[in-house]
Amino acid sequence: MTHQPEEREKGHLTLEGGVLHLRWPRGAAISEADAENAMSRVNELCGENRHPMLVDMATTEKVSRGARAVFGRPCQASRIALLGASPVDKVMANFILGINKLPCPTRFFTSREEAMAWLKLEGAAA
Repeated sequence: MTHQPEEREKGHLTLEGGVLHLRWPRGAAISEADAENAMSRVNELCGENRHPMLVDMATTEKVSRGARAVFGRPCQASRIALLGASPVDKVMANFILGINKLPCPTRFFTSREEAMAWLKLEGAAA
């Protein structure tokens, strides 16, 4: 029997080299509660500091409307790179990017290297 992460810990969050990394598991369906938990953990991990964040959504299956609303609220991420690999990922990212007012510069990438280079640009325009 394999260990399944608890529902409240669906996304794996780390802070490496000043960049937050949020990785969703393969086939994840991200609910409003999942998004709330992830954003709460981002804020907790960052404390008073803001950090750029790479969100690996390459194998995410679904992002609920409630989750998209949560992702549209400000958190301690200073800029967000959505990393995907397929046309489906791009469609899901466009739903997130379609939020009227994103709380920080946010872009979709298919290259981890390009995403990391963009995240590390200080004061660059979205």
